[in-house]
Amino acid sequence: MGRLDEMITDLTSSRASRRQFMQRAAALGLTIPAVSMATRGTLVASAQEGRNSVKWLSPRGTLEVLDDYPYWVAVKMGYFGDLDVTIDPAIFEATSSAKVVADGGGDMSYVSPGVFSLGVEAGIDLVSVWGMGAYDVFDIALPKGNPLGVASVKDLEGKTVVLGDLGWSGIVDPMIAQAGGDPSKVKYQAAGSGWGQALAEGQADAALSWAGLRAQWLAGGLDFDYIIGKTWSKFPANSFQIRRADQADASLAELYTTYLRGWAMGLEFGHQNPRAATQITMESEPIAAAVQATFTDKNIAVASMFQLADVYRGDFPNRDGGKWGWHSIESWQIFLDTIKEIGQLTKDIKVEEIVFNDYVAGANEFDKAKVKADADAFVLSAEFEAVPVPAGAGTDGAYPS
Repeated sequence: MGRLDEMITDLTSSRASRRQFMQRAAALGLTIPAVSMATRGTLVASAQEGRNSVKWLSPRGTLEVLDDYPYWVAVKMGYFGDLDVTIDPAIFEATSSAKVVADGGGDMSYVSPGVFSLGVEAGIDLVSVWGMGAYDVFDIALPKGNPLGVASVKDLEGKTVVLGDLGWSGIVDPMIAQAGGDPSKVKYQAAGSGWGQALAEGQADAALSWAGLRAQWLAGGLDFDYIIGKTWSKFPANSFQIRRADQADASLAELYTTYLRGWAMGLEFGHQNPRAATQITMESEPIAAAVQATFTDKNIAVASMFQLADVYRGDFPNRDGGKWGWHSIESWQIFLDTIKEIGQLTKDIKVEEIVFNDYVAGANEFDKAKVKADADAFVLSAEFEAVPVPAGAGTDGAYPS
Protein backbone atom coordinates (compact mmCIF):
# COMPACT_ATOMS: atom_id res chain seq x y z
CA MET A 1 0.00 0.00 0.00
CA GLY A 2 1.39 3.45 -0.97
CA ARG A 3 1.64 6.38 1.43
CA LEU A 4 -1.30 8.16 -0.21
CA ASP A 5 -3.39 5.00 0.11
CA GLU A 6 -2.39 4.80 3.77
CA MET A 7 -3.49 8.40 4.32
CA ILE A 8 -6.87 7.75 2.71
CA THR A 9 -7.36 4.64 4.81
CA ASP A 10 -6.44 6.55 7.97
CA LEU A 11 -8.87 9.37 7.27
CA THR A 12 -11.83 7.22 6.25
CA SER A 13 -11.37 4.96 9.28
CA SER A 14 -11.17 8.00 11.62
CA ARG A 15 -7.58 7.19 12.60
CA ALA A 16 -6.44 10.65 11.52
CA SER A 17 -8.04 14.08 11.62
CA ARG A 18 -8.46 16.05 8.40
CA ARG A 19 -5.75 18.46 9.58
CA GLN A 20 -3.33 15.58 10.15
CA PHE A 21 -4.29 14.21 6.77
CA MET A 22 -3.54 17.50 5.01
CA GLN A 23 -0.25 17.82 6.88
CA ARG A 24 0.77 14.42 5.58
CA ALA A 25 -0.34 15.38 2.10
CA ALA A 26 1.81 18.51 2.26
CA ALA A 27 4.77 16.40 3.35
CA LEU A 28 4.29 14.38 0.18
CA GLY A 29 4.16 17.56 -1.90
CA LEU A 30 0.49 17.08 -2.77
CA THR A 31 -1.75 20.08 -3.32
CA ILE A 32 -5.25 20.28 -1.86
CA PRO A 33 -6.86 19.84 -5.32
CA ALA A 34 -4.76 16.76 -5.94
CA VAL A 35 -5.72 15.25 -2.61
CA SER A 36 -9.36 16.12 -3.20
CA MET A 37 -9.39 14.30 -6.53
CA ALA A 38 -7.58 11.33 -5.07
CA THR A 39 -9.94 11.00 -2.13
CA ARG A 40 -13.25 12.24 -3.51
CA GLY A 41 -14.73 8.89 -4.47
CA THR A 42 -13.62 7.16 -1.29
CA LEU A 43 -14.85 9.90 1.06
CA VAL A 44 -18.22 10.42 -0.60
CA ALA A 45 -18.83 6.69 -0.67
CA SER A 46 -17.98 6.53 3.03
CA ALA A 47 -20.43 9.33 3.81
CA GLN A 48 -23.26 7.69 1.89
CA GLU A 49 -22.74 4.24 3.38
CA GLY A 50 -23.71 5.63 6.81
CA ARG A 51 -27.29 6.32 5.81
CA ASN A 52 -28.36 6.96 9.36
CA SER A 53 -25.81 9.68 10.03
CA VAL A 54 -25.37 13.35 9.13
CA LYS A 55 -22.29 15.42 9.92
CA TRP A 56 -22.92 19.19 9.92
CA LEU A 57 -20.06 21.69 9.69
CA SER A 58 -20.01 25.18 11.13
CA PRO A 59 -18.57 28.07 9.07
CA ARG A 60 -17.16 29.81 12.15
CA GLY A 61 -14.28 27.64 13.32
CA THR A 62 -16.05 27.31 16.68
CA LEU A 63 -19.22 25.85 18.16
CA GLU A 64 -18.96 27.95 21.34
CA VAL A 65 -21.77 30.31 20.33
CA LEU A 66 -25.55 30.49 20.62
CA ASP A 67 -26.07 30.46 16.84
CA ASP A 68 -26.71 26.72 16.69
CA TYR A 69 -29.38 26.62 19.38
CA PRO A 70 -31.87 24.68 17.18
CA TYR A 71 -29.37 21.83 16.95
CA TRP A 72 -28.70 21.66 20.70
CA VAL A 73 -32.44 21.85 21.41
CA ALA A 74 -33.10 19.04 18.92
CA VAL A 75 -30.44 16.88 20.57
CA LYS A 76 -31.77 17.60 24.07
CA MET A 77 -35.41 16.98 23.15
CA GLY A 78 -34.77 13.95 20.92
CA TYR A 79 -36.03 15.65 17.76
CA PHE A 80 -33.45 13.92 15.56
CA GLY A 81 -34.92 10.56 16.51
CA ASP A 82 -32.48 7.70 15.99
CA LEU A 83 -30.25 9.59 13.57
CA ASP A 84 -26.54 9.63 14.37
CA VAL A 85 -25.82 13.37 14.27
CA THR A 86 -22.46 15.12 14.51
CA ILE A 87 -21.65 18.81 14.63
CA ASP A 88 -18.13 20.02 13.86
CA PRO A 89 -16.51 23.49 13.91
CA ALA A 90 -14.43 22.96 10.71
CA ILE A 91 -11.58 25.47 10.47
CA PHE A 92 -11.57 29.28 10.50
CA GLU A 93 -11.47 29.98 6.77
CA ALA A 94 -14.25 31.26 4.53
CA THR A 95 -14.99 28.27 2.32
CA SER A 96 -13.52 25.56 4.54
CA SER A 97 -16.76 23.81 5.52
CA ALA A 98 -17.98 23.79 1.92
CA LYS A 99 -14.69 22.28 0.73
CA VAL A 100 -14.80 19.57 3.39
CA VAL A 101 -18.36 18.61 2.45
CA ALA A 102 -17.55 18.58 -1.26
CA ASP A 103 -14.65 16.24 -0.51
CA GLY A 104 -16.81 13.93 1.62
CA GLY A 105 -15.42 14.88 5.03
CA GLY A 106 -18.87 16.01 6.14
CA ASP A 107 -22.43 16.01 4.85
CA MET A 108 -23.76 19.53 5.28
CA SER A 109 -22.10 22.94 5.31
CA TYR A 110 -23.54 26.25 6.47
CA VAL A 111 -21.97 29.14 4.62
CA SER A 112 -23.22 32.55 3.56
CA PRO A 113 -24.61 33.23 0.07
CA GLY A 114 -21.41 35.13 -0.75
CA VAL A 115 -19.12 32.31 0.33
CA PHE A 116 -21.42 29.75 -1.28
CA SER A 117 -21.23 31.65 -4.58
CA LEU A 118 -17.44 31.80 -4.38
CA GLY A 119 -17.47 28.04 -3.96
CA VAL A 120 -19.79 27.58 -6.93
CA GLU A 121 -17.47 29.75 -9.01
CA ALA A 122 -14.51 27.63 -7.90
CA GLY A 123 -16.26 24.42 -8.89
CA ILE A 124 -17.33 23.24 -5.43
CA ASP A 125 -20.41 21.29 -6.48
CA LEU A 126 -22.80 21.89 -3.59
CA VAL A 127 -26.46 22.91 -3.60
CA SER A 128 -28.44 24.77 -0.96
CA VAL A 129 -31.28 22.76 0.58
CA TRP A 130 -32.25 24.73 3.70
CA GLY A 131 -32.66 28.50 3.89
CA MET A 132 -31.74 28.90 7.54
CA GLY A 133 -31.98 32.69 7.55
CA ALA A 134 -35.02 34.48 6.16
CA TYR A 135 -33.56 37.96 6.71
CA ASP A 136 -30.05 39.08 5.82
CA VAL A 137 -28.07 38.16 8.92
CA PHE A 138 -25.08 40.41 8.20
CA ASP A 139 -24.47 43.80 9.81
CA ILE A 140 -21.73 46.41 9.73
CA ALA A 141 -20.19 47.38 13.06
CA LEU A 142 -18.99 50.97 13.49
CA PRO A 143 -17.07 52.64 16.32
CA LYS A 144 -19.38 53.92 19.04
CA GLY A 145 -20.73 57.33 18.12
CA ASN A 146 -20.02 56.70 14.42
CA PRO A 147 -17.32 59.40 14.21
CA LEU A 148 -16.94 59.00 10.43
CA GLY A 149 -20.64 59.53 9.83
CA VAL A 150 -21.22 56.26 7.96
CA ALA A 151 -24.96 56.42 7.18
CA SER A 152 -25.19 53.46 4.81
CA VAL A 153 -23.07 50.60 3.59
CA LYS A 154 -22.29 52.68 0.48
CA ASP A 155 -20.35 55.06 2.72
CA LEU A 156 -17.75 52.35 3.30
CA GLU A 157 -16.11 53.44 0.05
CA GLY A 158 -12.62 54.63 0.93
CA LYS A 159 -12.81 53.01 4.36
CA THR A 160 -11.05 49.97 5.85
CA VAL A 161 -13.23 47.04 6.92
CA VAL A 162 -11.76 44.38 9.20
CA LEU A 163 -12.78 40.74 8.74
CA GLY A 164 -12.00 37.45 10.38
CA ASP A 165 -10.85 36.02 7.05
CA LEU A 166 -10.20 37.83 3.76
CA GLY A 167 -12.57 35.38 2.08
CA TRP A 168 -15.36 37.21 3.89
CA SER A 169 -14.92 40.04 1.40
CA GLY A 170 -17.25 37.88 -0.70
CA ILE A 171 -19.90 38.72 1.89
CA VAL A 172 -19.26 42.45 2.15
CA ASP A 173 -18.68 43.28 -1.54
CA PRO A 174 -22.26 42.38 -2.54
CA MET A 175 -23.61 44.35 0.43
CA ILE A 176 -21.79 47.45 -0.80
CA ALA A 177 -22.99 46.94 -4.36
CA GLN A 178 -26.59 46.44 -3.21
CA ALA A 179 -26.35 49.78 -1.40
CA GLY A 180 -25.15 51.48 -4.60
CA GLY A 181 -21.48 51.58 -3.72
CA ASP A 182 -18.30 50.43 -5.47
CA PRO A 183 -16.70 47.44 -3.69
CA SER A 184 -13.34 48.13 -5.35
CA LYS A 185 -13.05 51.32 -3.29
CA VAL A 186 -13.18 49.43 0.02
CA LYS A 187 -10.05 48.17 1.77
CA TYR A 188 -10.06 44.92 3.72
CA GLN A 189 -7.82 43.51 6.38
CA ALA A 190 -8.02 40.19 8.20
CA ALA A 191 -7.55 39.86 11.95
CA GLY A 192 -8.59 36.27 12.62
CA SER A 193 -10.96 35.56 15.50
CA GLY A 194 -10.12 38.93 17.10
CA TRP A 195 -11.48 41.09 14.29
CA GLY A 196 -14.00 42.76 16.63
CA GLN A 197 -11.23 43.70 19.02
CA ALA A 198 -9.27 45.12 16.08
CA LEU A 199 -12.13 47.52 15.36
CA ALA A 200 -12.37 48.48 19.02
CA GLU A 201 -8.64 49.28 19.00
CA GLY A 202 -9.01 51.61 16.03
CA GLN A 203 -7.27 49.41 13.49
CA ALA A 204 -10.14 49.78 11.01
CA ASP A 205 -13.15 51.95 10.27
CA ALA A 206 -15.77 49.19 10.32
CA ALA A 207 -16.17 45.44 10.76
CA LEU A 208 -18.42 42.71 9.48
CA SER A 209 -20.81 41.42 12.12
CA TRP A 210 -24.08 39.52 12.27
CA ALA A 211 -27.18 38.90 14.35
CA GLY A 212 -26.30 37.13 17.57
CA LEU A 213 -22.69 38.26 17.38
CA ARG A 214 -23.79 41.82 18.20
CA ALA A 215 -24.94 40.69 21.64
CA GLN A 216 -21.97 38.35 22.02
CA TRP A 217 -19.56 41.22 21.38
CA LEU A 218 -21.43 43.39 23.86
CA ALA A 219 -21.11 40.62 26.43
CA GLY A 220 -17.35 40.76 25.87
CA GLY A 221 -17.20 44.53 26.30
CA LEU A 222 -17.21 45.43 22.59
CA ASP A 223 -19.85 48.16 22.25
CA PHE A 224 -20.42 49.38 18.69
CA ASP A 225 -22.98 51.14 16.56
CA TYR A 226 -24.45 49.07 13.72
CA ILE A 227 -25.99 49.16 10.29
CA ILE A 228 -28.44 46.26 10.65
CA GLY A 229 -28.77 44.11 7.53
CA LYS A 230 -32.39 43.05 8.08
CA THR A 231 -33.57 46.67 8.02
CA TRP A 232 -32.54 47.34 4.42
CA SER A 233 -31.04 44.33 2.60
CA LYS A 234 -32.99 42.19 0.12
CA PHE A 235 -30.37 39.42 0.23
CA PRO A 236 -30.86 35.92 1.68
CA ALA A 237 -28.79 34.70 4.61
CA ASN A 238 -26.77 31.58 5.37
CA SER A 239 -28.18 28.28 4.22
CA PHE A 240 -27.34 24.59 4.54
CA GLN A 241 -25.60 22.98 1.57
CA ILE A 242 -25.07 19.35 0.61
CA ARG A 243 -23.32 17.63 -2.28
CA ARG A 244 -25.27 17.80 -5.54
CA ALA A 245 -24.89 14.03 -5.86
CA ASP A 246 -26.60 13.58 -2.50
CA GLN A 247 -29.46 15.87 -3.48
CA ALA A 248 -29.97 13.91 -6.68
CA ASP A 249 -29.94 10.57 -4.83
CA ALA A 250 -33.56 9.72 -4.03
CA SER A 251 -32.45 7.13 -1.47
CA LEU A 252 -31.06 9.95 0.72
CA ALA A 253 -34.17 12.15 0.62
CA GLU A 254 -35.69 10.62 3.75
CA LEU A 255 -32.41 10.92 5.65
CA TYR A 256 -32.00 14.62 4.93
CA THR A 257 -35.70 15.37 5.42
CA THR A 258 -35.64 13.70 8.82
CA TYR A 259 -32.47 15.52 9.79
CA LEU A 260 -33.80 18.92 8.75
CA ARG A 261 -37.04 18.20 10.58
CA GLY A 262 -34.96 18.07 13.75
CA TRP A 263 -33.64 21.56 13.01
CA ALA A 264 -37.17 22.80 12.21
CA MET A 265 -38.46 21.47 15.52
CA GLY A 266 -35.54 23.10 17.33
CA LEU A 267 -36.37 26.40 15.62
CA GLU A 268 -40.03 26.08 16.59
CA PHE A 269 -39.07 25.31 20.19
CA GLY A 270 -36.84 28.40 20.25
CA HIS A 271 -39.69 30.51 18.88
CA GLN A 272 -42.04 29.27 21.59
CA ASN A 273 -39.57 29.58 24.47
CA PRO A 274 -36.37 31.49 23.66
CA ARG A 275 -35.24 31.46 27.27
CA ALA A 276 -35.41 27.66 27.39
CA ALA A 277 -33.57 27.34 24.04
CA THR A 278 -30.81 29.60 25.36
CA GLN A 279 -30.53 27.65 28.62
CA ILE A 280 -30.39 24.31 26.79
CA THR A 281 -27.62 25.59 24.51
CA MET A 282 -25.61 26.99 27.40
CA GLU A 283 -25.85 23.67 29.23
CA SER A 284 -24.93 21.51 26.23
CA GLU A 285 -21.58 19.73 26.13
CA PRO A 286 -18.94 20.27 24.93
CA ILE A 287 -19.65 24.01 24.58
CA ALA A 288 -21.23 24.74 27.98
CA ALA A 289 -18.21 26.08 29.87
CA ALA A 290 -17.07 28.42 27.09
CA VAL A 291 -20.54 29.81 26.32
CA GLN A 292 -21.27 30.34 30.02
CA ALA A 293 -17.97 32.20 30.36
CA THR A 294 -18.92 34.46 27.47
CA PHE A 295 -22.48 35.14 28.58
CA THR A 296 -22.32 35.74 32.31
CA ASP A 297 -25.33 38.04 31.93
CA LYS A 298 -28.25 35.82 30.94
CA ASN A 299 -30.20 38.83 29.66
CA ILE A 300 -27.52 39.37 27.01
CA ALA A 301 -27.47 35.65 26.27
CA VAL A 302 -31.19 35.57 25.54
CA ALA A 303 -30.85 38.79 23.51
CA SER A 304 -28.15 37.13 21.39
CA MET A 305 -30.25 34.04 20.82
CA PHE A 306 -33.30 36.13 19.92
CA GLN A 307 -31.35 38.24 17.41
CA LEU A 308 -30.71 34.97 15.64
CA ALA A 309 -34.28 33.74 16.08
CA ASP A 310 -35.47 36.94 14.39
CA VAL A 311 -33.32 36.29 11.32
CA TYR A 312 -34.15 32.58 11.24
CA ARG A 313 -37.91 33.23 11.38
CA GLY A 314 -38.18 36.34 9.22
CA ASP A 315 -41.60 37.27 7.87
CA PHE A 316 -42.81 33.78 8.65
CA PRO A 317 -46.30 33.78 7.08
CA ASN A 318 -44.71 34.71 3.75
CA ARG A 319 -42.24 31.83 3.84
CA ASP A 320 -44.41 29.55 1.72
CA GLY A 321 -47.25 29.92 4.19
CA GLY A 322 -45.01 29.51 7.23
CA LYS A 323 -42.20 27.01 6.72
CA TRP A 324 -38.85 26.89 8.45
CA GLY A 325 -35.95 26.58 6.01
CA TRP A 326 -37.80 27.85 2.93
CA HIS A 327 -35.63 29.77 0.44
CA SER A 328 -36.99 32.91 -1.21
CA ILE A 329 -36.11 32.39 -4.87
CA GLU A 330 -36.65 36.10 -5.52
CA SER A 331 -34.15 37.05 -2.82
CA TRP A 332 -31.58 34.59 -4.15
CA GLN A 333 -32.07 35.91 -7.69
CA ILE A 334 -31.40 39.47 -6.52
CA PHE A 335 -28.23 38.26 -4.84
CA LEU A 336 -26.95 36.29 -7.83
CA ASP A 337 -27.68 39.19 -10.17
CA THR A 338 -25.74 41.53 -7.89
CA ILE A 339 -22.65 39.37 -7.59
CA LYS A 340 -22.63 38.82 -11.35
CA GLU A 341 -22.72 42.58 -11.89
CA ILE A 342 -19.67 43.12 -9.66
CA GLY A 343 -17.72 40.23 -11.17
CA GLN A 344 -17.85 37.95 -8.15
CA LEU A 345 -19.42 35.49 -10.54
CA THR A 346 -18.07 35.34 -14.08
CA LYS A 347 -20.85 33.17 -15.47
CA ASP A 348 -24.61 33.07 -15.27
CA ILE A 349 -25.92 30.67 -12.64
CA LYS A 350 -29.60 29.89 -12.52
CA VAL A 351 -31.13 29.95 -9.05
CA GLU A 352 -32.96 26.71 -9.72
CA GLU A 353 -29.63 24.99 -10.39
CA ILE A 354 -28.17 25.67 -6.93
CA VAL A 355 -31.13 26.36 -4.60
CA PHE A 356 -33.72 23.72 -3.76
CA ASN A 357 -36.76 23.61 -1.47
CA ASP A 358 -37.31 19.88 -2.00
CA TYR A 359 -36.90 18.87 1.66
CA VAL A 360 -38.68 21.85 3.20
CA ALA A 361 -42.28 20.63 3.17
CA GLY A 362 -41.38 17.25 4.66
CA ALA A 363 -39.12 18.83 7.27
CA ASN A 364 -42.00 21.00 8.45
CA GLU A 365 -44.31 18.02 8.91
CA PHE A 366 -44.14 17.71 12.68
CA ASP A 367 -46.52 18.12 15.59
CA LYS A 368 -46.23 21.81 16.43
CA ALA A 369 -48.58 21.44 19.37
CA LYS A 370 -46.24 18.86 20.89
CA VAL A 371 -43.21 21.10 20.38
CA LYS A 372 -45.07 23.99 22.00
CA ALA A 373 -46.01 21.73 24.89
CA ASP A 374 -42.36 20.69 25.23
CA ALA A 375 -41.27 24.34 25.25
CA ASP A 376 -43.94 25.39 27.73
CA ALA A 377 -43.12 22.51 30.08
CA PHE A 378 -39.38 23.15 30.16
CA VAL A 379 -38.26 24.08 33.69
CA LEU A 380 -36.13 27.21 33.62
CA SER A 381 -33.36 27.86 36.08
CA ALA A 382 -33.82 30.83 38.40
CA GLU A 383 -31.38 32.88 36.32
CA PHE A 384 -33.32 32.38 33.10
CA GLU A 385 -36.70 32.71 34.81
CA ALA A 386 -35.62 36.22 35.79
CA VAL A 387 -35.02 37.21 32.15
CA PRO A 388 -38.03 38.91 30.49
CA VAL A 389 -39.64 37.02 27.60
CA PRO A 390 -38.55 38.68 24.32
CA ALA A 391 -41.33 40.55 22.54
CA GLY A 392 -42.95 38.44 19.83
CA ALA A 393 -41.90 35.05 21.15
CA GLY A 394 -44.54 32.43 20.50
CA THR A 395 -46.72 34.75 18.42
CA ASP A 396 -47.63 34.62 14.73
CA GLY A 397 -45.90 36.74 12.11
CA ALA A 398 -42.59 38.53 12.23
CA TYR A 399 -41.00 39.76 15.44
CA PRO A 400 -41.19 43.48 16.31
CA SER A 401 -38.25 45.43 14.88
